[in-house]
Amino acid sequence: MLRGFYTAASGMLSQQRAQEALSNNIANANTPGYKADQPTLRAFPEMLMQQMGEKKIPTTHGLNLPVQNPIGSMNSGVYVQEDFPNFKQGDIRETGIGTDLALVNGQLPDETGSLFFTVQNEDGEERFTRNGDFTVDGEGFLTTNQGYYVLDQAGNPIQTNGMEFDVTQEGELQVNGQTIPLGIAYTANANDFAKEGNGLFNGEAGAVPVGATFSVQQGALERSNVNALQSMTQMMESYRMFETNQRVLKAYDESMGKAVSEIGRLG
Repeated sequence: MLRGFYTAASGMLSQQRAQEALSNNIANANTPGYKADQPTLRAFPEMLMQQMGEKKIPTTHGLNLPVQNPIGSMNSGVYVQEDFPNFKQGDIRETGIGTDLALVNGQLPDETGSLFFTVQNEDGEERFTRNGDFTVDGEGFLTTNQGYYVLDQAGNPIQTNGMEFDVTQEGELQVNGQTIPLGIAYTANANDFAKEGNGLFNGEAGAVPVGATFSVQQGALERSNVNALQSMTQMMESYRMFETNQRVLKAYDESMGKAVSEIGRLG
């Protein structure tokens, strides 16, 4: 009986976490470069149930041998194993703002590979983002809207000295007669990246390999890849599953109440 409580409760907790991930996706449906989280549910390890008994052997002194009769497997609930981002390319939206950059994946050598802008967080560490909603700070450096420096191919902050600069489709920033390659990084498995907030990802990435193609569009942004309608449908399904587990938990609670109040009184 108590195992039923745990199974229903684990189902409710799992659906609650799924709801949180889906709600966060919908809240970021208009965030440039945002990658939708996909919660994955996994069952706890199955247990093999066996009936314990004895078998009497007709001997002079009598002999009882322990026996085990397999009943079958039993599962004890589910849990959210992880939330992993969907790195599918988002739609490109033109903004006409010169500091906005959209990174468009072309032909990549790995199905799970992806490209990123390289930035520097507040601790001076390299991080990666698909959000090209950039600006220029008071010192003339190209930064994200959160103030993180956008890095060049050599890992240095990019000095533009103003809002007037051009970016080629090959990812080269041209300003004051200089050509500065943007720090475009590549990873063969984007699923190994972890979200850190503010559109930043933490992981291992290197130079774009030979044969990989991409383009950078100035005056445009990559939109979020969240499908708001699909996310709303998934939220409704998750809510119904939560309610189902809630009703199961209530039924177990009522059964336990009867066992305590009625069966105990008869004893």
